[in-house]
Amino acid sequence: MAASITVPFVLIIFYMIYLLINYGNAYNTIVSNLTVANNYNLTFKEQMDESVYRIIVGRDEFGNGQENEPYVLVEAIRKDFSKLKNITTEVNSRTWLDTLLRNVDTLSDRLDDIRLSVDMGGHYDEDVEMLDSNIYPLTELIQDNIQYYIYYQTKTIEIINRGLIKEMEDLLVLLGVLIVVGILITIVTTGKIAKSIVEPIRTLGSATKEIAGGNFAVRTSFDHEDELSVLSKSVDDMAAHLEIQMEQIREDEKKMRQAEARLLQEQINPHFLYNTLDTIVWLIEDGANQEAEDMVVSLSKFFRVSLSHGKEWITIRDEEQHIRSYLEIQSVRYSDILSYYIDIDDSIYGYRILKMTLQPLVENALYHGIKNKRGAGLIRITGREEDGMIRFEVIDDGIGMDEATLEHLRKEINKPAKDTDTGFGMANVNQRIKMNFGDRYGISIESAPASGTKVSVVLPALLYDKKEKTNGDT
Repeated sequence: MAASITVPFVLIIFYMIYLLINYGNAYNTIVSNLTVANNYNLTFKEQMDESVYRIIVGRDEFGNGQENEPYVLVEAIRKDFSKLKNITTEVNSRTWLDTLLRNVDTLSDRLDDIRLSVDMGGHYDEDVEMLDSNIYPLTELIQDNIQYYIYYQTKTIEIINRGLIKEMEDLLVLLGVLIVVGILITIVTTGKIAKSIVEPIRTLGSATKEIAGGNFAVRTSFDHEDELSVLSKSVDDMAAHLEIQMEQIREDEKKMRQAEARLLQEQINPHFLYNTLDTIVWLIEDGANQEAEDMVVSLSKFFRVSLSHGKEWITIRDEEQHIRSYLEIQSVRYSDILSYYIDIDDSIYGYRILKMTLQPLVENALYHGIKNKRGAGLIRITGREEDGMIRFEVIDDGIGMDEATLEHLRKEINKPAKDTDTGFGMANVNQRIKMNFGDRYGISIESAPASGTKVSVVLPALLYDKKEKTNGDT
C-alpha cells in the first residue's frame, strides 16, 4: 500500500531531477561557451589590430612571447573555438564556427606575409597597406562570426527554456493527479496504519528511552512479521550487547585502576630511593662532592619525569631522559659491573609514549640479568621508527634464561598485571600498551642461557600534542 503511493512520486521526482540535471548541464555548457565567445568578441579584434600595427611601426616584434603577440592570439582563438566546435551540437552555431576557424587560418597566412615583409626590411607603406587590406577585414569577419555564433547559442537557450517549462507543466499535472489519489488512499487506510505502525513505534520509543537511561535489561517483542519486528529484534540485540559491553567496561576500568595503583607504588620504589640516598651520603663523606652533586641532579631528573605533573603521556625525549637518569644513578652504585649504551634516534623524540614504558624493562635487565652475572655487563637501549611504528629494544648480556623460564615469562606478561606472580613491571607495561593502542602492539622477549635477553617494545608512531589533555592532566 505504501509502495503504491510512494513509488510513483519517487519515480516522478527522479525524472524531475534527471530533467533538471540534463537541462542544467546543457544550459551551463552554453553559458560557458558564450562566456568564451564574448571574451573574444570584446577583445580579439582590438588586440590583434593594435599588436600588428605596433610590429609594423617597430615598437614590438613577432615572437616576443607576450599574451597579445599576434601568433599567440591566433593560436589561443583557434584552440578555444576548436573546443567549442567539439561540444557544440546546434547546426547553425557549428556552421559559423567552421567559418570562423577558416578565417583564423587565413589570418595566420596573412600574418606570415607581414612577418616575411618585416623580416626582409619591408617598407612602412607596403606593410600598412597589407594591414588595411588583409588584417583589418579578417579580424572584422572573425568578430562577425563570433557574434553570429553568440546569436544562435542564445536562441538555443530559449529553446531549452521552453522545453523545460513544458516538461515541468506536464509533471505538475501528473503530480496533482497522484496527490489526489494518494489523499484518498490515505483517508481509507489511516486507521490501520495508526494501529500497525504508530503503536509499535511508541513502544520502541519507550524502550529506547529506558536504554538511554541505563536500563539495558528492557526488551521489546512484536508478533507481527514486518519491518518493525526486525527493528524490535535489533533493539533487543543492541540492549543485550550494550549490557555485556558495559559490564566489560566496568571490569576493564577496575583492572586499570588496580594496575595504575600498583604502578604508582612501583614508580617510587622506596628501596631504590633509600639506596640512592645512602650512596649520596657515602659520596659526601668520602669527599666526592661533585659525584654526589651529579647523583642528586640525576635523582631530581628521574623523579621529575616519574611524576610529570600527573601526565600519563610524555615525549620519547623525556622517556630517554628518565632511563638515562636511572642508569646514571645505578652506574654509581654498580660501577664495577654496569655499563650502558643508549642509542635512540633523535628523529623520534617528538613522538609520544606512555610514561614508565622503558624504565621497568631497564630495571629488569639490571636486577635479573646483569647482577646475577659474574663479571661486568652491558645494557643497550635502542629506538627507531619502522614503517609507521616505533620499536625499542632493551638488550643485556646477562645470564639469560632457559626455554621453560622464557615461556613462563611470556605467558605472565600477557596476563593482567594484577594476576601475575612474576614480571609484574613488564606485564604492567604490556597491558597498558595494549589497552591504549590495541593487541598488535606490546612487548616481546627473546633470551637464551648465558646469551643475555632482548626485550622489544612496539608502539604506533604518534606525535606528541602539547595541547592534548591525557588522563591525569590538570
